[in-house]
Amino acid sequence: MANDAAALIIESTWLQPETQYLVINLKSKLCQGQKYQLYTEFTGELADDLSGFYRSEYEEDGLQKMVATSQMHPTYARKTFPCFDEPALKAIFHITLIHPPGTVALSNGMERDIANITIDGVSWTKTKFEPTKKMSTYLLAIIVSDYTYINTTQKDPQIRIWARRKAIDLGQGNYALNVTGPILDFFQSYYNIAYPLTKSDQIALPDFYYGAMENWGLVTYRETNLLYDPETSSSRNKEKTATIIAHELAHMWFGNLVTLRWWNEVWLNEGFASYVAYLGADHAEPTWNVRDLIVLDEIHKVFAVDALTSSHPLSSNEDSIVLPNQISEQFDVISYSKGAAVLRMLSDVLSEPVFIQGLSTYLNYFGYSNTVGNDLWHHLQMAVKEYNGSLPHSVDRIMSPWVLQMGFPVVTINTAIGKVSQKHFLLDADSNVTVKSPYNYEWLIPIRWIRGGTVQKDIWWLMEKEVINLEMRSDGFWVLANINVTGYYRVNYDLGNWERLFTQLNTNHKVIPVINRAQLVDDAFSLARAQLLSTSLALRTTSYLAKETEYMPWQSALNNLDYYYLMLDRTDVYQPMQDYIRKQVTPLFLYFKNMTLDWSSVPVQHTDQYNQENAIRMACRSGVPECNSLTTAWFKKWMEEPQQNMIHPNLRSVVYCSAIAAGDEAEWEFGWSQFKIASVANEANKLMFALACTNNTELLNRYLSYTLNSTIIRKQDATSVITSVASNRAGQKLAWDFVRNHWEYMFTEYGVGSFSFASMITGVTARFSTPAELQELKEFVEAHSATGFGSATLAVDQALERTRMNIKWLQTNKQEILNWFNSQNGDQMQ
Repeated sequence: MANDAAALIIESTWLQPETQYLVINLKSKLCQGQKYQLYTEFTGELADDLSGFYRSEYEEDGLQKMVATSQMHPTYARKTFPCFDEPALKAIFHITLIHPPGTVALSNGMERDIANITIDGVSWTKTKFEPTKKMSTYLLAIIVSDYTYINTTQKDPQIRIWARRKAIDLGQGNYALNVTGPILDFFQSYYNIAYPLTKSDQIALPDFYYGAMENWGLVTYRETNLLYDPETSSSRNKEKTATIIAHELAHMWFGNLVTLRWWNEVWLNEGFASYVAYLGADHAEPTWNVRDLIVLDEIHKVFAVDALTSSHPLSSNEDSIVLPNQISEQFDVISYSKGAAVLRMLSDVLSEPVFIQGLSTYLNYFGYSNTVGNDLWHHLQMAVKEYNGSLPHSVDRIMSPWVLQMGFPVVTINTAIGKVSQKHFLLDADSNVTVKSPYNYEWLIPIRWIRGGTVQKDIWWLMEKEVINLEMRSDGFWVLANINVTGYYRVNYDLGNWERLFTQLNTNHKVIPVINRAQLVDDAFSLARAQLLSTSLALRTTSYLAKETEYMPWQSALNNLDYYYLMLDRTDVYQPMQDYIRKQVTPLFLYFKNMTLDWSSVPVQHTDQYNQENAIRMACRSGVPECNSLTTAWFKKWMEEPQQNMIHPNLRSVVYCSAIAAGDEAEWEFGWSQFKIASVANEANKLMFALACTNNTELLNRYLSYTLNSTIIRKQDATSVITSVASNRAGQKLAWDFVRNHWEYMFTEYGVGSFSFASMITGVTARFSTPAELQELKEFVEAHSATGFGSATLAVDQALERTRMNIKWLQTNKQEILNWFNSQNGDQMQ
């Protein structure tokens, strides 16, 4: 500390609200190299706003209980105590918490010293923690609760799962405890670096905006993501728990040990964790094939957003992201899912050993400090050199077009002459890209491909706009590019090649790898949206599905037909479409009825369990009589014996929804009463979504009104309820009217830089496809332009763009779709 104390007189202090700085004006300058100490006393409110240090209330055994917990990420440590709240300003934190006797205090470090003390005649407990490692403020965590924990016997690191006592007593933390050890082991060997801390705590919270948060050594989760109850939770819940734990634990090294300098490169941190989460979960549950599901769950999902002109590059300039709101906006599907997709592509191009080697030297070199994205490319380049790998360009040059410009290409292969070309893929063929790109919307594209069932061994690189590759001429064979969708792009072919692919699908679809069967469907539907293929041709990719039993192709088709439902379920195409889907899904429904011995057992394969759920959902939705009577009977049985829910957890979501849709007030009221007493968060979630399935508009309106009262529907769930109601064709208009009427209230009441407003806007406008709806949306935007839309600003722009596209799509395609479904429902084949 400076000796000359007089030099440190504080002249004035003021707050700079926009950037959230506290400015301290000193009488004289500070001297370089000198150490100073700033002492501050401060008070804060323990509010229920889910940011900074906040309170979360819950009921257990009839008692109201409270947890004081925290969410510092990305910019809320400053709300907890005055600090240099930027990721590059790392420090060691010495934390002591004084809390009521009988409660437990947790933080990033292990509890070192717990003592009972008295302050002003009042008894308190004082918990002192071991000093943290050198770390960023956004990763700090402080929690006070009366939770309990379970732990493993292994001591290095000590693994503990914390939750409400009742949840722990019921064994709901056991699954998380069982997978955490194997996942940590996987990452220690993947990164080739030991876990940096002495303990790994994970805690389930009743109120939590995000899915989870990777605080170093004390990871926080929504209850639904960490707790798993074998009695009521489905395989999907189990997979979600494993992948989210893997995502958060991946950050313990990538993000926490080595941290990006600023928020403009969030994508590298989140995209990386999203990618390796699939590898970690795959290691913990090797029979699930979870590695493949990244294609459906991340890549296909983000393609839809990244093909809009309102998309944005993965990385942006540091200077363009300054305000807390701009920082929050970085955490979107592009950062997470496109980030995961391009890193998976890079790992495939380099080969996994090279990728892992570069990663390991990067983490070792920059441990406990900060980096920029190019540092990783540099270390991967060194690994390529060490392994004598051959690349057409440097890692930096290959990756820059994928990272620094928005969007992705469609590769078109004309197999008649072997011409291969690339073009920026846009869902709306008429849209104009106004954003200039340093790479002119061209990419260096790695292509793995198959010809007539034979996999070609090397990657072929497309490095220009258009080139002739004579090997890709068909000579009567079909050609298929982007094997297993390791590349982040779509593929189109000449019509002759599409016909040959259809012939293969219809004669023996298994010759084509399962991921590529899913890809053919997804690419064809998107190419048709972009007017690069006819809509009839896209629909023909679903013709072979009557013979398909695998989950991925079915899920891909259903994801795409969802758009058809959204656009057409209020038109005269609805019935012929239902008839066609009923015809295609009936064999699948019967396949699972057989496999499960008349629904009495559970399919062995993880993805079969998912597809069984699809079969029941679509059979009931399209009106297979046997399906509706099955789900209604199961639900009725439960209503008769509320203590005995015999519906298998995997099927509960779909059974609850179809029974509540087929039923009326009695079914809804029963669902509501079960929702209120559900002690397992996952079960409550399933009921929460199913309650939005009713066709009774009075009940839907009542349900919407509950979201304004956080004692009935938790704040964190309000937007999910609203979007679920909007996804019901009977509830679409009700939800939109509700959001318009209550926007001001919700926006102020549920403020906090959350994702939820964005997903709410997206959800309530998803069906918009008429000029009248576009007009309503414009008026809504106009009416609230003064207050603005906060973290939903981008979502509002995308909703306007999407609505215009939907209007155009309907006008262009409705008749052709109607004709196609009608032709399929007659006896003539196409």
